[in-house]
Order: sequence, then C-alpha cells, then structure tokens
Amino acid sequence: MLTPVDDVPRAFADAVIEAFAARPGPRFALVLSGGGTARASYEMLAERGGIDWSLVDVYVGDERMVPPDDEDANQRLIREALLDRVGAVGSFSPMPTELPLDECVAAYQRVMSDLVTGAGIDLIHLGMGPDGHTASLFAGATALDAEPGELIAATEDPNGLNPHPRLTLTLPAVNSARLAVFTVAGASKADAVARLLRGDDIPAARVHAGRMLWLVDGPARSAAP
Repeated sequence: MLTPVDDVPRAFADAVIEAFAARPGPRFALVLSGGGTARASYEMLAERGGIDWSLVDVYVGDERMVPPDDEDANQRLIREALLDRVGAVGSFSPMPTELPLDECVAAYQRVMSDLVTGAGIDLIHLGMGPDGHTASLFAGATALDAEPGELIAATEDPNGLNPHPRLTLTLPAVNSARLAVFTVAGASKADAVARLLRGDDIPAARVHAGRMLWLVDGPARSAAP
C-alpha cells in the first residue's frame, strides 16, 4: 500500500513527470495542496524537466479562507514554490476566498464540475496531517459525507486542531481523479501512518482514486505495525 522512499519531494516530482507523459488527453489537469512537504515537492518539481507547462491546468484541492497573499494561503504557496519558477502554465484556478462563503463554494463548484464532467483530474496531490486528515477533510466533519454531485464544501475542523474556515474538494471530487499521490514525511506523521495501516477510519483512508500512490519516508513509517 505504501511506497517507501528516502526523498519524498523527488519521488513526487518523478510521479508527476511520469503521469504527464502518460496523460490520456492533450492537456494535464493537476490539483495541488499546501503544507511544508508540498512546498518542498513543488520546488523540486519546478527544477525538473519533462513537462510542457503550457499544457498544464492547475487547480487547488483545499484552501483556507484567508486573502490570496496571506502566508497561510495554499494558492500563495503554489505560486511561490511552483508557478513563479516554471513560468506561464496553461491556466491556474485558485479557490476564491474574498467573496461570501456560499458564493466561494458555488464558484469553485462550477469550476470543478466542468473539470470532473469534462477532461477529468489527471493527478491530485494530497498530504496527511498528524490527525489523519487530508485536503481539508477532517474527522467528524460533515464534508466527509458529501453527496455525489457535491464537489466543493465549506468546512472547519470540529476537533479544533487546524485553524481557519476552509474550502475543500470532497471525496466524490478527489476520488474521481485518475491518480492520487500522497506525500507523507516526518515523524509527526508516524501515528497517522500506523492508523492507516491498521485500517482505522481516518479521512485519508477514504480516498480511493483510480490509482493511488503513497510516498512515505522512513520517519513517517517509524510506528508502522
């Protein structure tokens, strides 16, 4: 289930380059995330060749309800770590955060509906928090139980472990992807990895995309059963 790797960012870059080369259509829909491992992974990807970025359409899998340039904004991280480094991409569609919450949800629902019912998501990048959440799908949150046509949800962490109200892709959207790549690094994720391997019902365990790739380093595997 897990792919042990020593260098998670490099393995992520390899996976994206391979998926781009094997894409079934002329373009490549890439959904990105946030966090420290994501930043390192995108910086590594930006250094590598093998991708015609003019053919890549970039989307965001979850976002905090903060201004676009806020230090906690995933779209800012994506710009700094990847887009500003590779030059022009085919398109970038960040989640809106400056409208009323219901309007933000509706706006990105339209974006995702067009994608999911059209060319589809080629690759979605996901992480896993120490609490087992992925994207902004938290244990106990109603967003975990989204209906099939509900692709975007507003959510908050009911456990109080993660700050800010959020927007997130729901499981119907995530699971529609051809490939989901998880990057999990560091000892802080060891308990969550152990729970995943035990079969506990954590949010990350509910992801079942067309293909799954879990890239997990040694410290994150240190508590594995």
